[in-house]
Amino acid sequence: MNTPRLKERLVALIVLAALLFSPPLLLIADRSPLAPGWLVAYLFLAWGAVIALMAWLMEHRHEE
Repeated sequence: MNTPRLKERLVALIVLAALLFSPPLLLIADRSPLAPGWLVAYLFLAWGAVIALMAWLMEHRHEE
């Protein structure tokens, strides 16, 4: 098991999640001219992506 590498990947995922939910990106999604409800869709998709990546990292850890 390569735990230092796993820790690095988990830290990178936390940084990605912090960036995805940072106020500048949320404001861009909120003011999108495409659709009025884009912010809700963005939050749902971003949160789902973070959860999916976390699950993939944890499952991938057991295979190594």
